[in-house]
Amino acid sequence: MTSRSETEAHGDRQQTPASPRTIAIYGKGGIGKSFTTTNLSATFATMGKRVLQLGCDPKHDSTTSLFGGLSLPTVTEVFAEKNARNEKVEISDIVFRRDIPGIPQPIYGVELGGPQVGRGCGGRGIISGFDVLEKLGLFEWDIDIILMDFLGDVVCGGFATPLARSLSEEVILLTTNDRQSIFTANNICKANNYFRTVGGQSRLLGMIINRDDGSGIAEKYAEAAGINVLMKLPHDPEARNRDDSFDFATRIPRIGERFRRLATDILERNIEPCEARGLDFDEFVRLFGEVKSEHPVPARAGELLRKALRAQSPASGGAVEGNEKLFACIEKLPDKERTLYRMMEVEKKSAGEAASLAGMSESEALKTLSNARTRLRKLFFAG
Repeated sequence: MTSRSETEAHGDRQQTPASPRTIAIYGKGGIGKSFTTTNLSATFATMGKRVLQLGCDPKHDSTTSLFGGLSLPTVTEVFAEKNARNEKVEISDIVFRRDIPGIPQPIYGVELGGPQVGRGCGGRGIISGFDVLEKLGLFEWDIDIILMDFLGDVVCGGFATPLARSLSEEVILLTTNDRQSIFTANNICKANNYFRTVGGQSRLLGMIINRDDGSGIAEKYAEAAGINVLMKLPHDPEARNRDDSFDFATRIPRIGERFRRLATDILERNIEPCEARGLDFDEFVRLFGEVKSEHPVPARAGELLRKALRAQSPASGGAVEGNEKLFACIEKLPDKERTLYRMMEVEKKSAGEAASLAGMSESEALKTLSNARTRLRKLFFAG
């Protein structure tokens, strides 16, 4: 039998019959990941399952509604405090439970947290937080389901920890019908595909469309990318108000029924994981309309170095009182002479560097510069 240490050495976690079901929910910030995760946690608990909701965002607000508006101490904070006193972190320091009337099982919550804004790497906090939890035996706890609420629009590798280390058995993408949230979902899909090529085991269950406006944009993407649409949640002011008041939207029958159907399908493994390929950038943007095929127009140095150009002498390139006339004269130089003049007289590149950039010999570059100076004098004094 493969030991846990041997399994970890290979970068993944083998599932055993007693292991919790682990699901990572990824999406762009601000589109309702915590709302969706919290209501899915409540649904599973209502169905008699022991659920742990794991907030994996430096904002540490995933479990706020779950705990009635309370902000939980984070793993990052507690670890720093305990470490300063040379004490070990205990489960009771970072894992909290809430008993909710009408729900037969308590719901557990953990917030990994992260550094204060501008004071550290959020991804590093995620990695460190998982290290602490694994040392406490996270994946051997008496839990049926662990839901990981993950920020998806940060490219830092720390936020891909569940995929890179196969800590999540399954992945659910959350999106709305706007292009940026779908773009984020596509990036996560492609990231998971990459990790699968190097031994990752996380499987993509599909996509939830939140605040669905009926436009069908996210569904169009899902079809093109080969992703299951698991659930569509309408834009519902009453559901939003429930969340804002730290209550569960699943108490609204029309919302609760959707969550219960999805939770049942997950528990009964009725959802066939996707073999989604994701879309490359050109394929993606063309879902939203016609895209021009020409190359972007490069800016010219003269547009951005106007003051420097004004200060150049037409005779020697030295500093003299500048004027608009000189700028206009430089623009009249042939392309090669104008390019060399700017690089060597304005940007102060060496003859060798300018020659290399222009694709010519150094002697040719010096000759071109000399020609540019001569022509510039004539242009400047002709008027």
